[in-house]
Amino acid sequence: MSIDIKKRFDRIVEILIQLQSKRVVKAQELADRFDVSLRTIYRDIKSLEQAGVPLIGEAGMGYSIMDGYRLPPVTFSKEEALCFVATEKLAEKYLDQTSAAQYASALMKIKAILKSHDQDLVTNMQDQIIMRKQHVPIFPEKVPHVLSTAIEAIANKKQITILYQGIKDDTAQHRVIEPIGIVHEIGFWYIVAYCLQRHDFRQFRSDRIDDITSSEIPFSKIHIPMDEYLSSQKHPELPKITSKITVTREFAPYIRWQRNNYGYKSERKSGDKIEMTFECRDIEEEFPRWLMMFGDNIKIEEPEELKHSFKKLFQAIQNNINSIV
Repeated sequence: MSIDIKKRFDRIVEILIQLQSKRVVKAQELADRFDVSLRTIYRDIKSLEQAGVPLIGEAGMGYSIMDGYRLPPVTFSKEEALCFVATEKLAEKYLDQTSAAQYASALMKIKAILKSHDQDLVTNMQDQIIMRKQHVPIFPEKVPHVLSTAIEAIANKKQITILYQGIKDDTAQHRVIEPIGIVHEIGFWYIVAYCLQRHDFRQFRSDRIDDITSSEIPFSKIHIPMDEYLSSQKHPELPKITSKITVTREFAPYIRWQRNNYGYKSERKSGDKIEMTFECRDIEEEFPRWLMMFGDNIKIEEPEELKHSFKKLFQAIQNNINSIV
């Protein structure tokens, strides 16, 4: 079998598997996944139909498989089998207890169809991958089902009630919310929801939810899709400003650790120093505050605005120190 024929055969099998994983699959979605043209996808779909797969749909509308038709149990490659270990560890760390237990149950069923050799590989690797818990728990111990409850509410479009303590709240407050999605960032899950108390969308951080209760009350209105909400949160970006600092070669590794978070562009050797160039939008607060950690080992070369922000922060620190009795 030639390489091109084998690639096409593998792609057609993957298309069949994807068709079974969703109710409707659009041709463009398949073309994007396999990085081929729509014409190629239409040809592959035609091949499946000629092979007797009962497909419903047409070009431009999407395709689905007739109810009752299922592909026989699939086999997994060794690499795919080993990925199960990593995903299981991620689930243990990033999902709440209920969701993690449900995932473990589903994964056990998948493992059951692995070849004996692959089962041994997975078992041997389980103790070799360690996911350390973060200092601040993602979910409070008394509410071990935050994520699973939110996911169920999103799927069923039902309201949930939470006891939530925002960053400015002295005590936790009851909120009735209509969740539309979940976002993971900066180490935490955030439930994006329409808040009936605030009459607007809010993001609720998982570790600040003291209680959560599902209900059978449907959403009060039709909400925007999650991608539209995220697009609406983007603020106009400020222009980037080029900044340059010099640092001793011995101390440079400590700055390299986090520099990509602050618009790092390049570096060059300059005698016994290293000159680093950044392109950053915020040279008044975030960037100079980060540089302040290395203040005794760096020199700000440009621009003058950054030097001014740095001096302003340093002066505020001096004033606070002098005010200590």
